[in-house]
Amino acid sequence: MNRVWRGQSLVLGLIICCVGFAQTHPFSIHDMLAAQRLSDPQVSPDGKRILFVLRTTDLEADRGRTDLWLVGSDGDGLRRLTSHEAGDFNPRWLPNGRTILFLSTRSGSSQVWKIAVDGGEAEQVTEQPLDVGNLVISPDGRSIAFTMEVFVELQTVAQTKERLEETEARQASGRVYDRVFVRHWDTWKDGRRSHLFVLPLGGGAAIDVMPKMDADTPSKPFGGPEEIAFTPDGQEIVFAAREAENNEPWSTDFDLYRVPVDAGKAPECLTEGNRAWDTNPLFSPDGKTLAYLAMDRPSYESDRFRILLRDWATGRTRQLTADWDRSPSSLCWSVDNQTIYATATNLGQKSLYSIDVTTGRVTELVHSGNIRSPQAKGERVYFGRCDLASPVELFSVSPSTGVLKQLTRINDERMARARRGAYEQFSFAGWNDEKVYCYIVKPIDFDPEERYPVAFLIHGGPQGSFGNTFHYRWNPQVYAAAGYAAVMVDFHGSTGYGQAFCDSIRGDWGGKPFVDLQKGLAAALDRYPWMDGERVGALGASFGGYMINWIAGQWPDRFRCLINHDGNLDERMAYFNTEELWFPEWDHEGTPWDNPSGYEKHNPIKHVQKWKTPMLVIHGAHDFRVVDTQGLATFNALQRRGIPSRLLYFPDENHWVLRPSNSIQWHETVIAWLDRWVKE
Repeated sequence: MNRVWRGQSLVLGLIICCVGFAQTHPFSIHDMLAAQRLSDPQVSPDGKRILFVLRTTDLEADRGRTDLWLVGSDGDGLRRLTSHEAGDFNPRWLPNGRTILFLSTRSGSSQVWKIAVDGGEAEQVTEQPLDVGNLVISPDGRSIAFTMEVFVELQTVAQTKERLEETEARQASGRVYDRVFVRHWDTWKDGRRSHLFVLPLGGGAAIDVMPKMDADTPSKPFGGPEEIAFTPDGQEIVFAAREAENNEPWSTDFDLYRVPVDAGKAPECLTEGNRAWDTNPLFSPDGKTLAYLAMDRPSYESDRFRILLRDWATGRTRQLTADWDRSPSSLCWSVDNQTIYATATNLGQKSLYSIDVTTGRVTELVHSGNIRSPQAKGERVYFGRCDLASPVELFSVSPSTGVLKQLTRINDERMARARRGAYEQFSFAGWNDEKVYCYIVKPIDFDPEERYPVAFLIHGGPQGSFGNTFHYRWNPQVYAAAGYAAVMVDFHGSTGYGQAFCDSIRGDWGGKPFVDLQKGLAAALDRYPWMDGERVGALGASFGGYMINWIAGQWPDRFRCLINHDGNLDERMAYFNTEELWFPEWDHEGTPWDNPSGYEKHNPIKHVQKWKTPMLVIHGAHDFRVVDTQGLATFNALQRRGIPSRLLYFPDENHWVLRPSNSIQWHETVIAWLDRWVKE
């Protein structure tokens, strides 16, 4: 079945030929932004239709807008369901299959709305005083659950709104904190918690089912409705949360809780015995088994998730995937309760697997591409899939035959007009001669007789991957269209190559990964003689930005220029001004006062005197993970040493660059810097 996608380069070439070379243009940041982003597919109860969210970028308004769409599970009947200028998102089917509930900002705040599947005007369902998020519907359709940000010590949601209005009206702006977090990701804390509420659809008030809990559900900043699940009878609800007493900034001890929907008793912790991460509760269709994801090692966010199964009647729990050296993410059950389907990062892909519930046997169903949001109905599994050449589209696969079927082609015509580079993956002997993988993307209009400059991309994480996916911030096709060969090494520490490979970066940020990058670039230049090893620029963000600073001092004569986005200069100080302290404490093996050598042995700031390579520095003011003073310090050092350098600073961006206009500026500045130093 994997042969279907290994012919990607040929298919891409045929598409371009069919459109006509004269009618095409090089892929650009504008093509990337114009791509429509498909997400959150939801298969109807009868399995005949798929509901999904489609995001379209509005360059004039400088934002994305989201609408709801439908398509038949056979790929026919694609149609738009909502078209309001406000955002419509988080759609869910009512069990009758005739009505859809969703969240929308069309009333001025985020509330629950409903619309008939056959069309008509949407109707507002909730009128809560606060924004509503993370919509979940009970299996019997009698209740819905959602979250709101409330002050835990207050009795009502209305009181939270009143306090917020009072704070907004006062002249003094100071806030007092007695503990961390003070700020997280890109948001200053104001004392509120994201609490879970249950609302009977037949009438009644929304009930906070975690009153007085000093905790958030879902997890912040990236958790969603997948961390919440009703029991099959609709009488209880299970959710993931981490209580404040578990020392949030230096603990990953998220637990699962169960509570009656009427909040008749306090939430009961189901996973108290595990001090590591427990999340993503999912009941089997027959209601007898709760599947969920769990890590083993506390305070390590990149530990391997295992799938655990809890007998709901007895509470007995067993590991289903103890011996599987992959970390599953999205889960769904088969309709017969015998199989769990899961996605997991795998050798540069995010593959789809089936896992036998009785034996734990794992079978790969779809290898290549980036698979997301699987849902099983009838004889097929439905999911979104993208790759290095194409944005997400809907697909389905038969678990019995492995036959894939593409259901939507929303971006086909748009992508066919933009010439992209063919891509391929190879492996080489990295650190200690261990196998390491690398992707390359060829320049557009590739001619093997030509010599091309190289853009050497370094991924973040560091427990991440530059895999086979269509990225909206670090898309190698942008560099391919600008005439560069893109080279991306998944160095030691990357995910999808076994847990030991991922763990190996601990205490060795500037060691094994650096050797892999050196050997990987050499291997690519040796394998592809059309790459010009004399014209290479390196760029990266987050850990990739740290590595750019490390390269500046350890490999100063290799690159014509460097580009550093959100990278640390001083690892010691970075500990004191970040927010999630569990991360540096794990990766650097302790705190700076208990293990100072862990922060100093690979600290870029110790080698600034060896810097000589021109560098572009980029940072966002709202980046509280890698604070902006790290970027400003890097730029100061470059300027003081007289090294050609430039600073691109975004006062309105976080660790990422999200606004369309800012993304355009980012890409234009980056490509111009590469062109100036690498091409000319």
